[in-house]
Amino acid sequence: SVQISKKLLEKGDYFQEEIAQKYEKLRNTYNARKPKEYISLKEAESNKILLDFKNIKKPKFLGEKILKNYSLKEIAEYIDWTFFFNAWEFKGHYPEILTDPKKGTEATKLFDDAKKMLEKITTEKWFTANAIIGLYRANSHDNCISIYDKNNTELAKFHFLRQQEKKKTPNLCLSDFIAPRNSGIDDYIGVFALGTGFELNEKIKEFKQNNDDYSAIMLKVLSDRFAEAFAELIHERIRKEFWGYAEDENLSKEDLQKVKYKGIRPAFGYPSIPDHSEKQIAWNLMNITEKIGVELTENFSMKPVSSVSGLIFANENSKYFGTGKVSKDQTEIYAKNKNIDLKTAEQYLSQNLNYK
Repeated sequence: SVQISKKLLEKGDYFQEEIAQKYEKLRNTYNARKPKEYISLKEAESNKILLDFKNIKKPKFLGEKILKNYSLKEIAEYIDWTFFFNAWEFKGHYPEILTDPKKGTEATKLFDDAKKMLEKITTEKWFTANAIIGLYRANSHDNCISIYDKNNTELAKFHFLRQQEKKKTPNLCLSDFIAPRNSGIDDYIGVFALGTGFELNEKIKEFKQNNDDYSAIMLKVLSDRFAEAFAELIHERIRKEFWGYAEDENLSKEDLQKVKYKGIRPAFGYPSIPDHSEKQIAWNLMNITEKIGVELTENFSMKPVSSVSGLIFANENSKYFGTGKVSKDQTEIYAKNKNIDLKTAEQYLSQNLNYK
């Protein structure tokens, strides 16, 4: 981190002492917290959110759509610059950060450098952007969501966790946002994957050979921002065009960044889908590596690194949330649903277990 290196050079031992004091305070705050209470999975399921599934919009097509060599200039319009600055340890919101009394000068210089590189990326096409979208009929059951073809054959099944923390509000699970299988209602879900850094390593290698580490880091950060911007753009096209459940949507880029649109696009590995292995289900369903070149490693990381994958929910009541910690009763059922042994399930969910 450039900013941390700068502080070490300027403050030295004093900066390290600041860090030590900060973490001592964090430890004390953590240890003073009241322990969270958890309920059984059965109790959590009885406290699920109950939704109305009467006005379901059928997608304009069912199946997959591939978008290859997408316009980098169009994607660049969707970059959220606040997260760009955060990646450089500049805490604050864009564009206000450019006029900040303390950070403004350095932030503006960084922004100018980024825009110069952005112009080269888009005009010289330093890398390509590929995406695949799948829209399918779906129903929920047992905290899972099954995807079906036109003959009612199950094509895939995604598995989710339900919040088990004791609370007054509903204990959420992503399956709550899809019509239950026993309702007799046809519902739908979207699956997507995209990548923007296919030729990234070659360009970074070129910068490093010229001892230009700054440009190498800048390119990595911008490539990550391109991937997130591409996801935002694809989600918008799904809402307004491919699925069409929000055809009349007319939001500014600022409104998009504030998540004022209908529906959600939770990514695999994020708080509501913490199990990265669920990516493999999407990869098998849509032959993602073969069709757009985004690969999965044995630990379910994506290659290229600047890639995003996840699900699309259209229900107007769907919202982002964190699963939090879960108990062993849910882990056992989760393992059974995924047809894996308990030990493997515990490895996949190691960060979400409330037991040792």
